[in-house]
Amino acid sequence: MNDTSRAGGAARLDIAIAAKDYPAASGGSRRALENLRLTLAKGEAGALVGPSGCGKTTLLRIVAGLDEDFVGRVSLPEHGRLGMVFQEPCLLPWRSVADNLCIAAPNASQEEIAALLAELDLSEHAEHFPGELSLGLARRAALARALAVKPDLLLMDEPLVSLDPALAKELREKIAALIDEKRVTTLIVTHDLREAIALADEIFLLSPRPARVVTALRVTTPRRSLTTGAADALEAQAREALAAARANDQ
Repeated sequence: MNDTSRAGGAARLDIAIAAKDYPAASGGSRRALENLRLTLAKGEAGALVGPSGCGKTTLLRIVAGLDEDFVGRVSLPEHGRLGMVFQEPCLLPWRSVADNLCIAAPNASQEEIAALLAELDLSEHAEHFPGELSLGLARRAALARALAVKPDLLLMDEPLVSLDPALAKELREKIAALIDEKRVTTLIVTHDLREAIALADEIFLLSPRPARVVTALRVTTPRRSLTTGAADALEAQAREALAAARANDQ
């Protein structure tokens, strides 16, 4: 059984997954998550980092309420209003960028929509259709749509995947600034440790499948003040913890 609270007034994101299984081709089942526990304080950003296929996206889908077939409990931040950025932008192709935001957030004013587009440098593309956008612009539009609903919890699944390094760095800095400005509780899936260090207050390192939290690393220095040396030390600590987890599971 599962318990997903979306309006319980919790001050933080609280996840306790005892088990999540998928049917296997052999007729049995395959466990994706097991004894996974994490909490994230209100207004903080957390990053999920782990091996490919370990269950990061599965966990995000459970938190989003897109997969209710699990054993455990998920308590969302107060009010439980969700914004989600998928691996693919998933914009409505027959609607303009501005219309995509308005459909997602029908109660938002035109001024609010315009301000959000301006924050993400999308003002000149407001009337463009998704097919007219580059991948980088489409990812910005997907982020704007998620933020338009004024979420209590923002979920982001590999938001920078497939972007070239310069464009990824530019959008990463924009996301970090928005997280700091809006103070929305944010959970990000990424395979990139440097990306996690740049975006998160707390980094949750996951084991190979079935995923559990191996350790949580705190980014104590404010994101904008993090030196290269401090980031290098965090990355080395994270790689050591992940290597130990792999060794223990062999």
